[in-house]
Amino acid sequence: MKALILGLALIAPAAFANQELAQKKNCMACHALDKKVVGPAYKDVAAKYAKDKDAYKKLAEKIQKGGSGVWGPVPMPANTQVSPAEAETLAKWVLTIK
Repeated sequence: MKALILGLALIAPAAFANQELAQKKNCMACHALDKKVVGPAYKDVAAKYAKDKDAYKKLAEKIQKGGSGVWGPVPMPANTQVSPAEAETLAKWVLTIK
């Protein structure tokens, strides 16, 4: 039981830190964890890409370069303020959201 609690304590700050990064980089202006805003809910993105082992790479590229047509007519703009490492961190975090 102590190992489980310790494990959860180690995971929680990382999850929080990544949501904090998403807020810092203005991702939360267009996305939310569990509901569509301008863009899709992060839980919907995670569900769509759940079986794609390379999804984090694709999403990291979309975070940086933008994209269109996957979730409807509203394009996602490029996020040039996000570094490649930050984009990968954000993509991996998004894919963990249930």
